[in-house]
Amino acid sequence: MLVITGNPGVGKHTITEKLSKKMNLPVLDLNKIAIQNKIYKKSGSTLDVDVKKLANLVKKLAKKNSIIVGHLAPYVLNKNDISTAIILRKNPYKLIPIYKKRKYSQKKIIENVGSEILGIIEYDAISSFGMKKTFQINATNLSPSQIISKIGLIRKRKFKGDKIDWLEMVAKKGDLGKFFPNKK
Repeated sequence: MLVITGNPGVGKHTITEKLSKKMNLPVLDLNKIAIQNKIYKKSGSTLDVDVKKLANLVKKLAKKNSIIVGHLAPYVLNKNDISTAIILRKNPYKLIPIYKKRKYSQKKIIENVGSEILGIIEYDAISSFGMKKTFQINATNLSPSQIISKIGLIRKRKFKGDKIDWLEMVAKKGDLGKFFPNKK
């Protein structure tokens, strides 16, 4: 199984749809599965998914040759379930307008941008899938076809993925307080 994961707004679903057509593989969308099976609780404007229930359901639905997409992948799948995990990343400053267009609350914007800056999904994916199966792609200025080409190279183990450190960039701009406000 190929996993496409990353924070909201990085292009996971767009890439997965195109990749699915190109490779003629079925897609399991973790968000859709959770919603269709009502395994979540509504918390304000967000849905808190029961990842244990989702994991059990995905084990039943998953096929060896399929693509699994969703930011919850590191919390639902394990190393033995997958062949490759691709984490799509995007410059946090480019994510803000995407989140505003989606009408995310300011709190949700800060949480998601902070997660991207700190590489939370990268860390969790490596913890779940291991370094040898986990790869990052900086999708910020790439077209879908360029991203798909990189995924192809990664699957053939001819590209080791991009090295991404948004924290250093944000710190140099003096914006740490903007994304990680002090809570008193």
